[in-house]
Amino acid sequence: MAAYDFERLIVDIPDYPEPGVVFKDITPLFADPEGFDAVVESIAARFADAGVTKVIGAEARGFMVGAPVAHRLGAGFVPARKPGKLPRETASESYALEYGTDSLEIHLDAISSDDVVLIVDDLVATGGTAVAQARLVERFGARLAGMGFLMELAFLDPRKAIAEATDAEVFSLVKVG
Repeated sequence: MAAYDFERLIVDIPDYPEPGVVFKDITPLFADPEGFDAVVESIAARFADAGVTKVIGAEARGFMVGAPVAHRLGAGFVPARKPGKLPRETASESYALEYGTDSLEIHLDAISSDDVVLIVDDLVATGGTAVAQARLVERFGARLAGMGFLMELAFLDPRKAIAEATDAEVFSLVKVG
């Protein structure tokens, strides 16, 4: 696939959600059929030969990227949800935030030791959500093929936290400074 200028459809919103923060709005990229397809195709193409059988996406924007990547790869999709959102028995993994902790859950039968899993999300910032998902994959005995992100906030050094948890490949389409 030819290179795509993802950044032209990502809008900077200064001082949102608080003063001093520049929010990266990806909704124009998702609203553009060519741009959205380029996101999905680029991540799927990077892991096309990895034998992926399941894609995990974290609530909620990870669903928007992860599900179509799973479809493109011919893999199943596993939603990683906030606590209490899934109707059957779950496995849970907590992770640190700047202001506390949070957790993600997946159904106990969502992944097996035979699976090859790809973690997909719209954004990786500190790496906490990605690491929590990697720990869930490990807990089920599945193999982690890698992690694919639309955007990486490189200035927060998420790769350091991820590297402490796994040696899986980390792939990002856009890196922010």
